[in-house]
Amino acid sequence: MSVPSVTGRTFEGVSRDDGSIGVRDNVLVLPSVICSHIVADRIATRVDNAVSAPHDHGCAQLGADNEQTRRTFLSLAQNPNIAGTVVVGLGCEEIQSADVAGELESRNVPVRELSIQGVGGTDECVERGVDAASDLVSSRRTDRSDATIGDLTLGIVSSDLDASTVDVADPLVGHVARAVVAAGGRVVVAGNERVVAHSEAVRETTDETARDSLDDLVARHDGHPPRATRVGRFARKRSFEEVTRSWGTRDVSEVLAYGERASVSEGLALVDAPSRFGEATTALAAAGANVVVHVTGDGILAGHPLVPVVKVTGDPGTAAALPDDIDVEAANADADDLLETLVAVANGERCRAEEHGLTEFAITRVGPSM
Repeated sequence: MSVPSVTGRTFEGVSRDDGSIGVRDNVLVLPSVICSHIVADRIATRVDNAVSAPHDHGCAQLGADNEQTRRTFLSLAQNPNIAGTVVVGLGCEEIQSADVAGELESRNVPVRELSIQGVGGTDECVERGVDAASDLVSSRRTDRSDATIGDLTLGIVSSDLDASTVDVADPLVGHVARAVVAAGGRVVVAGNERVVAHSEAVRETTDETARDSLDDLVARHDGHPPRATRVGRFARKRSFEEVTRSWGTRDVSEVLAYGERASVSEGLALVDAPSRFGEATTALAAAGANVVVHVTGDGILAGHPLVPVVKVTGDPGTAAALPDDIDVEAANADADDLLETLVAVANGERCRAEEHGLTEFAITRVGPSM
């Protein structure tokens, strides 16, 4: 299988002030705490082109977990698919909505903020939130610009290491990843179980400037059994080459903590995120991915509120059982087919998860919460 040609493959993207390109143009209604996520959902439901990100974080978290959640919030609001953010708080949480909004404003992110306690209750917060989200939606940029494959930040998560994934689907995705990098784009990949299982091999392929960050990643997981036990176990049994086929290239330009934004303008970045779909895709969106490819042997159906998710499977049984939920059946497709699908989705065509309105949002945890 050869690397697909990127010649002539363009899409209409949304140019952001930081130079990034969005493939969607939505307003994010972001609850700063679990206690406000229902209000955030109600606001987003009433406003076209608004999305919410319900979660169970922001209250009674300790140290590194608290900082990781905050970092993730800030990075998600800067995703190129997001035109602006309404931060919704309760009023007594650890991560205060006003603090998040203030930091976003300092980063030139269009933002509005309100809290349930601050405005007088749930109903009033919903009404004011609808007004704030509507205002940000109406202020979005209406122009589109021609964009190329090199303008993509492609997120990749391969959530299992089944034979159909490793031998069929991952190589297909890897060829597309190589094409994106060759065109000057970025690829961000999740799956820290693979990195921990083969840390020395990963280190040999990582740029010298990123090795300290890689060492930090390995140290964070040293001595801790992987929560995704199946992936972690399979990663140790398989070779480095096998478990990294979806990366396309093993030349790592950057290693990111969970919730951190990618800073390299092109190349491959590793994200310290597990292979579990919800947590991985949130981390990829925080890193800056504007579209995500999810390889799934068993057919995980969910998408993500911030980024379109293209589902790829190498398992014929999964493809046959879920024909309306899988975007690309790897056994009957080549890399050109997958790249063409990605371009169509970047150009506004809805992927299968978007068609069904299926989303999953999760933030990984460092340790226990109180």
